Amino acid sequence: MSSTARTSLVTGVVVFMISLDNLVVTTALPQIREHLHIGIDGLEWTVNAYTLTYAVLLLTASAVAERFGRRRFFMIGIGLFTLGSLLAALSSDVALLVAGRAVQGLGAAVLLPLTLTLVAAAYPPEKRAAALGIWGAVGGLAVALGPLVGGMIVKWASWQWIFWINVPIGVAMLVLTPLWLSEQRGEPRPLDLPGTVLASAGLLGVVYGLIRGPQAGWTAAGVVLPLAAGLLLLVAFLWWQQRTPHPMLPLRHFRNRTFAAVNSVSLLMYFGMFGSIFLITQYLQDVQHAGPLGAGVRLLSWTGLTMIGAPLGAVLAGRYGGRALLTVGLALQAAGLVYLALVVGTDTGYPALVPGFALNGFGMGLFFGPSADVALGAVDRSEEGIASGTNNTVRELGGVFGVAVLSSVFTAHGGYGSAAAYVDGMRPAVWIGAAVVAAGAVAALFVDRDAARSKPSTEPEATTAAEAEPEAHPVGYLAIVDERPTV
Repeated sequence: MSSTARTSLVTGVVVFMISLDNLVVTTALPQIREHLHIGIDGLEWTVNAYTLTYAVLLLTASAVAERFGRRRFFMIGIGLFTLGSLLAALSSDVALLVAGRAVQGLGAAVLLPLTLTLVAAAYPPEKRAAALGIWGAVGGLAVALGPLVGGMIVKWASWQWIFWINVPIGVAMLVLTPLWLSEQRGEPRPLDLPGTVLASAGLLGVVYGLIRGPQAGWTAAGVVLPLAAGLLLLVAFLWWQQRTPHPMLPLRHFRNRTFAAVNSVSLLMYFGMFGSIFLITQYLQDVQHAGPLGAGVRLLSWTGLTMIGAPLGAVLAGRYGGRALLTVGLALQAAGLVYLALVVGTDTGYPALVPGFALNGFGMGLFFGPSADVALGAVDRSEEGIASGTNNTVRELGGVFGVAVLSSVFTAHGGYGSAAAYVDGMRPAVWIGAAVVAAGAVAALFVDRDAARSKPSTEPEATTAAEAEPEAHPVGYLAIVDERPTV
């Protein structure tokens, strides 16, 4: 097996494990509530503990990995995610479960950007788009199988097994990583400690406020104060990045029109799409009365096409450029959301939803592969790690913000009291989600036309990242989730 294939295999398994885990956890929330005798607050933190550590530490983890070694931090991430899974599987009370989920989030923050960076660095430029398409397809496969796997585990085993299954996989990856991956580093530079502290603390305040807003109310002191403090700290972070000689996030990247545009597009797509998905997945259970396994089966018309669209989008981007595929993918998603907003009702049958699901799934697939390649291709290869961390942080913030804002729109116009109330709240929220995704399609037009288009490599084959260090061992980066607890 070639070194590039080994890199793809290890990173693909890790992406699949993390993506699948986050999906199946939400399926098991009712069983967790009954077994641990906890209320809605405990269930919320079972989900939010992961989201908080993951979103807050993405950018920091990427910067540190570039400085001290990608393979080394990849192994640390695997170890943390495996440890968090073990703690969650052994938990007999909510405190240990929440702690385990927080450790899982920390491990995922280290791992996911690195999987993207390692895959991108392992392939020459003319082969990278296809490799990233496969990377996107693996994530799509986890999205497609997640609700099914979660439903089966909950039905035929205990909820602890959603965490136990990660442990042997994590151990195997810890063994294979030092054998199959060579060490890589980004551009050597001193660690920006003040920037790391400011970014982490600022993101903590913003993400915490966004998570708590829909439940506590947007005017509550416990929401306003963290949001305000977080925003002030992020302003201070940007001020510091302009003045330090070794910034954690070089702001000059955002003077590159393509880099700025693809991050804006990612923010808008994740805001509109995942805020809408949060409500659509609940619609299947609360209005159409599908159980967790039934909802997973129905979502295959969405998630299955995501898995098909991701590698296809990456290949087509290599021929027609990233701008075309990003624009088409986002336009299809906006059209799919518009269709769903028009047809949803208390008596709408599942077949009527399939065209909207298909448009969204295929559009998401076309978006995923090219967006990663465009973001990384806009910077020097030595800075791809921090570019990956930046893009992943922007995506996560967009998703968190989208769920928070569209949930507030939902509660302002409807609620969970009845099927009619649910539809009354969902419809305007999905309309807003469609408008935001459509704005992303417009923003994609600012991406360079040839971004992600395949170009002949100007580097000799021996300089690919997998072979860059001769002293290395010879054999040697969606969720569609229902984050509302069912109680």
